[in-house]
Amino acid sequence: AMGRRRGRGRAQRGGLRVRGGEREAALRKARRQEQLVSKRLLREDSAAREGAQDGADVVPDPLSEDEVLELLRGVQRGSEDRKRSLGRLRWALQNEETQQKFVRLDGSMRTLTGLFTSSLADLQLEAARCLHELSHSSVPAVAEACLPVTSYLLTYLSGHSLEFTELCLYTLGNLVVESEAVRKQLLPQGIIPVLASCIQSPHEAVLEGVGYVLSQLLQAKEAPTEIIPLVLDSVLPLHMLRLVCSGLKAGMGAAVEFAWCLHYIICRHEANTVLLELGAVPALTSLLLDLASEIPQDAPEGLELLVCPVLRCLSNLLAETGGQGQGRDGRLLIALFLILQCFLQQHPFLVQECLWLLNNLTGECSVTLSLSGMCPLCPPCLLSLPQVLTVLCNIAEQGPLQCQRLLCQPLLPQLLPVLALPNPEAVGHCLELLHLLFLHCPEVRAGGALGTGL
Repeated sequence: AMGRRRGRGRAQRGGLRVRGGEREAALRKARRQEQLVSKRLLREDSAAREGAQDGADVVPDPLSEDEVLELLRGVQRGSEDRKRSLGRLRWALQNEETQQKFVRLDGSMRTLTGLFTSSLADLQLEAARCLHELSHSSVPAVAEACLPVTSYLLTYLSGHSLEFTELCLYTLGNLVVESEAVRKQLLPQGIIPVLASCIQSPHEAVLEGVGYVLSQLLQAKEAPTEIIPLVLDSVLPLHMLRLVCSGLKAGMGAAVEFAWCLHYIICRHEANTVLLELGAVPALTSLLLDLASEIPQDAPEGLELLVCPVLRCLSNLLAETGGQGQGRDGRLLIALFLILQCFLQQHPFLVQECLWLLNNLTGECSVTLSLSGMCPLCPPCLLSLPQVLTVLCNIAEQGPLQCQRLLCQPLLPQLLPVLALPNPEAVGHCLELLHLLFLHCPEVRAGGALGTGL
Protein backbone atom coordinates (compact mmCIF):
# COMPACT_ATOMS: atom_id res chain seq x y z
CA ALA A 1 0.00 0.00 0.00
CA MET A 2 2.77 2.35 -1.00
CA GLY A 3 2.15 6.04 -1.30
CA ARG A 4 -1.05 6.46 0.70
CA ARG A 5 -1.88 9.96 1.87
CA ARG A 6 -3.39 10.55 5.24
CA GLY A 7 -5.65 13.45 5.99
CA ARG A 8 -8.13 14.34 8.63
CA GLY A 9 -11.50 15.94 8.05
CA ARG A 10 -13.29 18.55 10.06
CA ALA A 11 -13.69 17.33 13.59
CA GLN A 12 -16.34 18.47 16.00
CA ARG A 13 -15.91 21.98 17.34
CA GLY A 14 -14.76 21.80 20.92
CA GLY A 15 -15.03 24.59 23.46
CA LEU A 16 -11.40 25.10 24.38
CA ARG A 17 -10.84 27.45 27.28
CA VAL A 18 -7.47 29.08 27.46
CA ARG A 19 -6.43 30.78 30.64
CA GLY A 20 -2.88 31.24 31.83
CA GLY A 21 -1.06 27.97 32.51
CA GLU A 22 -4.01 25.88 31.37
CA ARG A 23 -3.41 26.71 27.70
CA GLU A 24 -1.08 23.83 26.85
CA ALA A 25 -3.11 21.30 28.84
CA ALA A 26 -6.27 22.33 27.01
CA LEU A 27 -4.51 22.18 23.66
CA ARG A 28 -3.14 18.71 24.38
CA LYS A 29 -6.59 17.47 25.34
CA ALA A 30 -8.17 18.90 22.19
CA ARG A 31 -5.52 17.33 19.97
CA ARG A 32 -5.99 13.94 21.61
CA GLN A 33 -9.72 14.14 21.12
CA GLU A 34 -9.21 15.19 17.49
CA GLN A 35 -11.06 18.43 18.14
CA LEU A 36 -8.85 20.17 15.65
CA VAL A 37 -11.47 22.70 14.64
CA SER A 38 -12.05 24.35 17.96
CA LYS A 39 -12.80 27.68 19.56
CA ARG A 40 -10.46 29.14 22.10
CA LEU A 41 -11.17 31.56 24.85
CA LEU A 42 -8.59 33.90 26.34
CA ARG A 43 -9.70 34.68 29.85
CA GLU A 44 -7.40 36.07 32.44
CA ASP A 45 -8.19 36.44 36.12
CA SER A 46 -9.49 40.00 36.13
CA ALA A 47 -11.84 42.22 38.00
CA ALA A 48 -14.22 42.02 35.08
CA ARG A 49 -15.34 38.58 36.18
CA GLU A 50 -18.09 40.05 38.32
CA GLY A 51 -20.02 37.42 40.21
CA ALA A 52 -17.28 34.78 40.19
CA GLN A 53 -16.39 33.35 43.56
CA ASP A 54 -12.71 33.18 44.54
CA GLY A 55 -11.59 32.82 40.95
CA ALA A 56 -13.86 29.85 40.31
CA ASP A 57 -14.70 29.18 36.68
CA VAL A 58 -18.42 29.92 36.98
CA VAL A 59 -20.68 30.69 34.04
CA PRO A 60 -23.17 33.43 34.96
CA ASP A 61 -26.91 32.84 34.87
CA PRO A 62 -28.76 34.25 31.84
CA LEU A 63 -30.01 37.80 32.19
CA SER A 64 -33.47 39.01 31.31
CA GLU A 65 -33.90 41.31 28.31
CA ASP A 66 -34.41 44.25 30.66
CA GLU A 67 -31.16 43.45 32.48
CA VAL A 68 -29.28 43.19 29.18
CA LEU A 69 -30.78 46.50 28.07
CA GLU A 70 -29.65 48.10 31.31
CA LEU A 71 -26.10 46.83 30.71
CA LEU A 72 -26.18 48.29 27.20
CA ARG A 73 -27.35 51.65 28.54
CA GLY A 74 -24.51 51.55 31.05
CA VAL A 75 -21.86 51.22 28.35
CA GLN A 76 -23.59 53.87 26.20
CA ARG A 77 -23.36 56.52 28.91
CA GLY A 78 -20.30 58.72 28.72
CA SER A 79 -19.59 58.45 32.44
CA GLU A 80 -16.29 57.56 34.10
CA ASP A 81 -17.88 54.25 35.10
CA ARG A 82 -18.08 53.06 31.50
CA LYS A 83 -15.10 50.70 31.81
CA ARG A 84 -16.70 49.02 34.82
CA SER A 85 -19.95 48.69 32.87
CA LEU A 86 -18.03 47.03 30.04
CA GLY A 87 -16.48 44.64 32.56
CA ARG A 88 -19.95 43.66 33.81
CA LEU A 89 -21.10 43.21 30.22
CA ARG A 90 -18.14 40.96 29.48
CA TRP A 91 -18.95 38.80 32.47
CA ALA A 92 -22.61 38.55 31.44
CA LEU A 93 -21.65 37.64 27.85
CA GLN A 94 -20.07 34.42 29.06
CA ASN A 95 -23.63 33.08 28.99
CA GLU A 96 -24.76 32.11 25.47
CA GLU A 97 -28.40 32.99 26.11
CA THR A 98 -27.37 36.46 27.21
CA GLN A 99 -25.19 36.76 24.10
CA GLN A 100 -28.18 36.13 21.85
CA LYS A 101 -30.31 38.67 23.69
CA PHE A 102 -27.53 41.23 23.44
CA VAL A 103 -26.96 40.97 19.68
CA ARG A 104 -30.73 41.24 19.07
CA LEU A 105 -30.91 44.61 20.83
CA ASP A 106 -31.04 47.54 18.44
CA GLY A 107 -27.76 49.42 18.43
CA SER A 108 -25.90 46.91 20.65
CA MET A 109 -23.22 45.89 18.15
CA ARG A 110 -22.95 49.45 16.86
CA THR A 111 -22.22 50.64 20.40
CA LEU A 112 -19.68 47.87 21.02
CA THR A 113 -17.98 48.56 17.68
CA GLY A 114 -17.79 52.26 18.53
CA LEU A 115 -16.05 51.52 21.82
CA PHE A 116 -13.76 48.98 20.10
CA THR A 117 -12.64 51.67 17.66
CA SER A 118 -12.38 54.45 20.25
CA SER A 119 -9.16 56.30 21.01
CA LEU A 120 -9.27 55.31 24.70
CA ALA A 121 -7.04 52.26 25.05
CA ASP A 122 -8.65 50.90 28.24
CA LEU A 123 -12.16 51.04 26.78
CA GLN A 124 -10.93 49.61 23.50
CA LEU A 125 -9.39 46.62 25.31
CA GLU A 126 -12.55 45.95 27.34
CA ALA A 127 -14.68 46.15 24.20
CA ALA A 128 -12.29 43.70 22.51
CA ARG A 129 -12.80 41.30 25.42
CA CYS A 130 -16.58 41.57 24.98
CA LEU A 131 -16.26 40.82 21.26
CA HIS A 132 -14.02 37.88 22.10
CA GLU A 133 -16.72 36.44 24.37
CA LEU A 134 -19.27 36.81 21.54
CA SER A 135 -16.91 35.09 19.08
CA HIS A 136 -16.92 31.98 21.28
CA SER A 137 -20.66 31.47 20.78
CA SER A 138 -21.84 28.31 19.03
CA VAL A 139 -24.82 30.18 17.57
CA PRO A 140 -24.12 31.27 13.94
CA ALA A 141 -26.31 34.35 14.32
CA VAL A 142 -24.02 35.67 17.05
CA ALA A 143 -20.94 35.22 14.86
CA GLU A 144 -22.65 36.95 11.95
CA ALA A 145 -23.62 39.85 14.19
CA CYS A 146 -19.88 40.43 14.51
CA LEU A 147 -19.45 40.84 10.74
CA PRO A 148 -19.15 44.66 10.86
CA VAL A 149 -16.19 44.32 13.25
CA THR A 150 -14.04 42.02 11.11
CA SER A 151 -12.34 44.76 9.09
CA TYR A 152 -11.36 46.52 12.33
CA LEU A 153 -10.04 43.26 13.78
CA LEU A 154 -7.73 42.96 10.77
CA THR A 155 -6.63 46.59 11.04
CA TYR A 156 -5.83 46.27 14.73
CA LEU A 157 -3.57 43.24 14.31
CA SER A 158 -0.78 45.78 14.38
CA GLY A 159 -2.20 46.99 17.67
CA HIS A 160 -0.66 48.94 20.51
CA SER A 161 -0.29 46.00 22.91
CA LEU A 162 0.41 42.28 22.74
CA GLU A 163 -2.73 41.47 24.71
CA PHE A 164 -4.88 43.49 22.33
CA THR A 165 -3.31 41.90 19.23
CA GLU A 166 -3.70 38.43 20.71
CA LEU A 167 -7.37 39.09 21.50
CA CYS A 168 -8.00 40.23 17.93
CA LEU A 169 -6.30 37.12 16.51
CA TYR A 170 -8.23 34.62 18.63
CA THR A 171 -11.48 36.49 18.02
CA LEU A 172 -10.89 36.20 14.28
CA GLY A 173 -9.99 32.54 14.64
CA ASN A 174 -13.22 31.84 16.50
CA LEU A 175 -15.34 33.74 13.99
CA VAL A 176 -13.99 32.06 10.85
CA VAL A 177 -14.95 28.64 12.21
CA GLU A 178 -18.57 29.43 12.81
CA SER A 179 -19.60 31.31 9.70
CA GLU A 180 -18.87 30.96 6.00
CA ALA A 181 -20.20 34.51 5.63
CA VAL A 182 -17.40 35.74 7.91
CA ARG A 183 -14.79 33.89 5.85
CA LYS A 184 -16.18 35.27 2.60
CA GLN A 185 -15.95 38.77 4.01
CA LEU A 186 -12.44 38.36 5.43
CA LEU A 187 -10.82 37.00 2.26
CA PRO A 188 -11.50 40.11 0.11
CA GLN A 189 -10.52 42.26 3.10
CA GLY A 190 -7.05 40.73 2.84
CA ILE A 191 -6.79 38.37 5.81
CA ILE A 192 -4.10 36.26 4.11
CA PRO A 193 -1.72 39.22 3.41
CA VAL A 194 -2.34 40.47 6.97
CA LEU A 195 -1.45 37.08 8.43
CA ALA A 196 1.60 36.96 6.15
CA SER A 197 2.71 40.21 7.77
CA CYS A 198 1.91 39.08 11.33
CA ILE A 199 3.85 35.81 10.94
CA GLN A 200 7.03 37.88 10.86
CA SER A 201 6.36 39.16 14.39
CA PRO A 202 9.07 38.48 17.01
CA HIS A 203 6.45 37.73 19.68
CA GLU A 204 5.61 34.10 20.44
CA ALA A 205 2.04 34.90 21.55
CA VAL A 206 1.30 36.66 18.26
CA LEU A 207 2.83 33.83 16.21
CA GLU A 208 0.74 31.22 18.02
CA GLY A 209 -2.38 33.31 17.43
CA VAL A 210 -1.57 33.62 13.72
CA GLY A 211 -1.17 29.85 13.56
CA TYR A 212 -4.53 29.38 15.23
CA VAL A 213 -6.35 31.66 12.76
CA LEU A 214 -4.62 30.06 9.78
CA SER A 215 -5.34 26.51 10.96
CA GLN A 216 -9.03 27.39 11.27
CA LEU A 217 -9.11 28.86 7.77
CA LEU A 218 -7.28 25.91 6.23
CA GLN A 219 -9.90 23.48 7.51
CA ALA A 220 -12.84 25.32 5.95
CA LYS A 221 -14.73 23.40 3.28
CA GLU A 222 -13.76 25.96 0.65
CA ALA A 223 -10.08 25.96 1.65
CA PRO A 224 -8.76 23.81 -1.26
CA THR A 225 -10.14 26.18 -3.90
CA GLU A 226 -10.31 29.60 -2.21
CA ILE A 227 -7.82 29.73 0.67
CA ILE A 228 -4.91 27.35 0.11
CA PRO A 229 -3.97 28.89 -3.30
CA LEU A 230 -3.79 32.34 -1.65
CA VAL A 231 -1.62 30.95 1.15
CA LEU A 232 0.75 29.23 -1.29
CA ASP A 233 1.12 32.45 -3.29
CA SER A 234 2.23 34.33 -0.16
CA VAL A 235 5.31 34.22 2.05
CA LEU A 236 3.40 32.16 4.61
CA PRO A 237 4.75 28.70 3.60
CA LEU A 238 8.36 29.86 3.93
CA HIS A 239 7.79 31.28 7.40
CA MET A 240 5.60 28.38 8.53
CA LEU A 241 8.32 25.89 7.63
CA ARG A 242 10.92 28.03 9.37
CA LEU A 243 8.86 28.29 12.57
CA VAL A 244 8.00 24.60 12.63
CA CYS A 245 11.64 23.60 12.23
CA SER A 246 12.78 26.01 14.96
CA GLY A 247 10.15 24.81 17.43
CA LEU A 248 12.61 23.27 19.86
CA LYS A 249 14.67 26.45 20.03
CA ALA A 250 11.92 29.06 19.75
CA GLY A 251 8.28 28.52 20.69
CA MET A 252 6.70 25.08 20.86
CA GLY A 253 3.15 26.50 20.77
CA ALA A 254 3.64 28.33 17.47
CA ALA A 255 5.52 25.36 15.97
CA VAL A 256 2.61 23.05 16.79
CA GLU A 257 0.06 25.39 15.22
CA PHE A 258 2.03 25.84 12.01
CA ALA A 259 2.84 22.13 11.75
CA TRP A 260 -0.89 21.43 11.66
CA CYS A 261 -1.28 24.24 9.10
CA LEU A 262 1.29 22.54 6.87
CA HIS A 263 -0.52 19.25 7.31
CA TYR A 264 -3.87 20.73 6.25
CA ILE A 265 -2.28 22.20 3.14
CA ILE A 266 -0.46 19.00 2.21
CA CYS A 267 -3.41 16.65 2.68
CA ARG A 268 -5.94 18.92 0.92
CA HIS A 269 -3.81 20.16 -1.98
CA GLU A 270 -3.12 18.00 -5.01
CA ALA A 271 0.39 19.16 -5.91
CA ASN A 272 2.55 20.60 -3.15
CA THR A 273 5.22 21.93 -5.49
CA VAL A 274 5.71 25.10 -3.44
CA LEU A 275 6.51 23.21 -0.25
CA LEU A 276 8.72 20.71 -2.05
CA GLU A 277 10.69 23.50 -3.70
CA LEU A 278 11.16 25.13 -0.30
CA GLY A 279 12.85 21.92 0.85
CA ALA A 280 10.04 20.76 3.12
CA VAL A 281 11.04 17.08 3.01
CA PRO A 282 14.68 17.46 4.07
CA ALA A 283 13.73 20.18 6.56
CA LEU A 284 11.04 18.07 8.22
CA THR A 285 13.31 15.00 8.14
CA SER A 286 16.00 16.98 9.96
CA LEU A 287 13.43 18.21 12.46
CA LEU A 288 12.24 14.65 13.10
CA LEU A 289 15.84 13.63 13.84
CA ASP A 290 16.14 16.53 16.29
CA LEU A 291 12.83 15.63 17.95
CA ALA A 292 13.87 11.98 18.33
CA SER A 293 17.17 13.07 19.89
CA GLU A 294 15.20 14.95 22.57
CA ILE A 295 13.14 11.94 23.57
CA PRO A 296 15.64 10.04 25.74
CA GLN A 297 16.55 13.25 27.57
CA ASP A 298 14.25 15.81 29.17
CA ALA A 299 11.79 16.15 26.31
CA PRO A 300 9.78 19.39 26.40
CA GLU A 301 6.22 18.99 27.62
CA GLY A 302 3.83 18.54 24.73
CA LEU A 303 6.52 17.25 22.35
CA GLU A 304 4.05 14.66 21.04
CA LEU A 305 1.85 17.49 19.72
CA LEU A 306 4.62 18.57 17.39
CA VAL A 307 5.76 15.07 16.47
CA CYS A 308 2.28 14.07 15.27
CA PRO A 309 1.74 16.68 12.50
CA VAL A 310 5.41 16.51 11.45
CA LEU A 311 5.04 12.76 10.89
CA ARG A 312 1.87 13.36 8.87
CA CYS A 313 3.43 16.09 6.74
CA LEU A 314 6.47 14.01 5.93
CA SER A 315 4.44 10.89 5.26
CA ASN A 316 2.08 12.63 2.86
CA LEU A 317 4.86 14.43 1.04
CA LEU A 318 6.73 11.16 0.58
CA ALA A 319 3.52 9.56 -0.68
CA GLU A 320 3.31 12.34 -3.23
CA THR A 321 6.93 12.06 -4.39
CA GLY A 322 7.24 8.30 -4.16
CA GLY A 323 9.79 8.65 -1.38
CA GLN A 324 12.64 8.67 -3.87
CA GLY A 325 15.96 9.32 -2.17
CA GLN A 326 14.40 10.63 1.01
CA GLY A 327 14.87 7.58 3.17
CA ARG A 328 18.52 6.87 2.44
CA ASP A 329 19.58 8.45 5.70
CA GLY A 330 19.37 5.50 8.09
CA ARG A 331 19.01 7.95 10.97
CA LEU A 332 15.39 8.56 9.93
CA LEU A 333 14.54 4.92 10.53
CA ILE A 334 16.32 4.98 13.87
CA ALA A 335 14.41 8.15 14.80
CA LEU A 336 11.09 6.50 13.95
CA PHE A 337 11.88 3.46 16.06
CA LEU A 338 12.94 5.69 18.94
CA ILE A 339 9.62 7.54 18.72
CA LEU A 340 7.73 4.24 18.48
CA GLN A 341 9.36 2.84 21.58
CA CYS A 342 9.22 5.99 23.68
CA PHE A 343 5.62 6.99 22.94
CA LEU A 344 4.11 3.50 22.76
CA GLN A 345 2.67 3.51 26.29
CA GLN A 346 1.94 7.17 26.98
CA HIS A 347 0.87 8.35 23.51
CA PRO A 348 -0.15 5.28 21.48
CA PHE A 349 -1.78 7.43 18.78
CA LEU A 350 1.75 8.29 17.58
CA VAL A 351 2.42 4.64 16.80
CA GLN A 352 -0.07 4.80 13.93
CA GLU A 353 1.59 7.95 12.60
CA CYS A 354 5.09 6.42 12.67
CA LEU A 355 3.85 3.29 10.94
CA TRP A 356 2.13 5.32 8.23
CA LEU A 357 5.44 7.01 7.47
CA LEU A 358 7.30 3.70 7.54
CA ASN A 359 4.74 2.31 5.13
CA ASN A 360 5.30 5.19 2.72
CA LEU A 361 9.06 4.70 2.96
CA THR A 362 8.94 1.05 1.94
CA GLY A 363 8.78 1.86 -1.75
CA GLU A 364 12.50 2.50 -1.86
CA CYS A 365 14.79 -0.52 -2.02
CA SER A 366 17.49 0.84 0.29
CA VAL A 367 14.86 1.63 2.91
CA THR A 368 13.21 -1.77 2.77
CA LEU A 369 16.61 -3.39 3.14
CA SER A 370 17.18 -1.51 6.39
CA LEU A 371 13.60 -2.00 7.57
CA SER A 372 13.72 -5.75 6.97
CA GLY A 373 16.34 -5.94 9.68
CA MET A 374 14.67 -3.48 12.05
CA CYS A 375 10.91 -4.10 11.88
CA PRO A 376 11.00 -7.55 13.53
CA LEU A 377 12.77 -5.91 16.47
CA CYS A 378 9.63 -3.89 17.26
CA PRO A 379 8.01 -4.65 20.60
CA PRO A 380 5.91 -7.84 20.13
CA CYS A 381 2.68 -6.01 20.91
CA LEU A 382 3.13 -3.90 17.78
CA LEU A 383 2.97 -6.93 15.50
CA SER A 384 -0.76 -7.23 16.13
CA LEU A 385 -1.32 -3.83 14.49
CA PRO A 386 -2.45 -4.04 10.85
CA GLN A 387 -0.17 -1.09 9.99
CA VAL A 388 2.93 -2.99 11.18
CA LEU A 389 1.89 -6.03 9.19
CA THR A 390 1.32 -3.80 6.14
CA VAL A 391 4.89 -2.50 6.44
CA LEU A 392 6.19 -6.08 6.70
CA CYS A 393 4.13 -7.10 3.66
CA ASN A 394 5.57 -4.20 1.69
CA ILE A 395 9.05 -5.40 2.63
CA ALA A 396 8.28 -9.02 1.75
CA GLU A 397 6.93 -7.99 -1.65
CA GLN A 398 10.43 -6.79 -2.59
CA GLY A 399 11.52 -10.39 -3.10
CA PRO A 400 13.68 -13.21 -1.69
CA LEU A 401 16.48 -11.05 -0.27
CA GLN A 402 14.18 -9.05 1.99
CA CYS A 403 12.21 -12.16 2.96
CA GLN A 404 15.39 -13.91 3.98
CA ARG A 405 16.39 -10.92 6.10
CA LEU A 406 12.99 -11.04 7.79
CA LEU A 407 13.38 -14.75 8.46
CA CYS A 408 16.79 -14.20 10.04
CA GLN A 409 14.97 -12.37 12.82
CA PRO A 410 12.66 -14.06 15.35
CA LEU A 411 9.65 -12.98 13.31
CA LEU A 412 7.68 -16.13 12.63
CA PRO A 413 7.22 -17.18 16.27
CA GLN A 414 5.81 -13.69 16.92
CA LEU A 415 3.39 -13.97 14.00
CA LEU A 416 1.68 -17.15 15.18
CA PRO A 417 -0.21 -15.55 18.11
CA VAL A 418 -1.57 -12.93 15.67
CA LEU A 419 -3.46 -15.69 13.82
CA ALA A 420 -5.44 -16.38 16.99
CA LEU A 421 -6.53 -12.77 17.49
CA PRO A 422 -10.22 -11.77 17.08
CA ASN A 423 -9.10 -9.13 14.59
CA PRO A 424 -9.94 -10.09 10.99
CA GLU A 425 -7.86 -7.27 9.52
CA ALA A 426 -4.73 -8.23 11.45
CA VAL A 427 -5.22 -11.93 10.70
CA GLY A 428 -5.69 -11.15 7.00
CA HIS A 429 -2.47 -9.14 6.84
CA CYS A 430 -0.66 -11.85 8.77
CA LEU A 431 -1.80 -14.52 6.30
CA GLU A 432 -0.73 -12.31 3.40
CA LEU A 433 2.72 -11.91 4.96
CA LEU A 434 3.08 -15.66 5.50
CA HIS A 435 2.05 -16.25 1.89
CA LEU A 436 4.78 -13.89 0.64
CA LEU A 437 7.38 -15.53 2.85
CA PHE A 438 6.37 -18.98 1.59
CA LEU A 439 6.37 -17.73 -2.00
CA HIS A 440 9.83 -16.20 -1.96
CA CYS A 441 11.50 -18.64 0.42
CA PRO A 442 10.45 -22.22 -0.48
CA GLU A 443 12.53 -23.61 2.37
CA VAL A 444 9.98 -22.11 4.78
CA ARG A 445 7.28 -24.33 3.33
CA ALA A 446 9.42 -27.35 4.13
CA GLY A 447 9.33 -26.29 7.76
CA GLY A 448 13.08 -26.02 8.15
CA ALA A 449 13.04 -22.30 8.91
CA LEU A 450 9.98 -22.40 11.08
CA GLY A 451 10.61 -24.85 13.81
CA THR A 452 7.27 -23.76 15.17
CA GLY A 453 4.88 -26.46 14.05
CA LEU A 454 3.08 -24.11 11.67
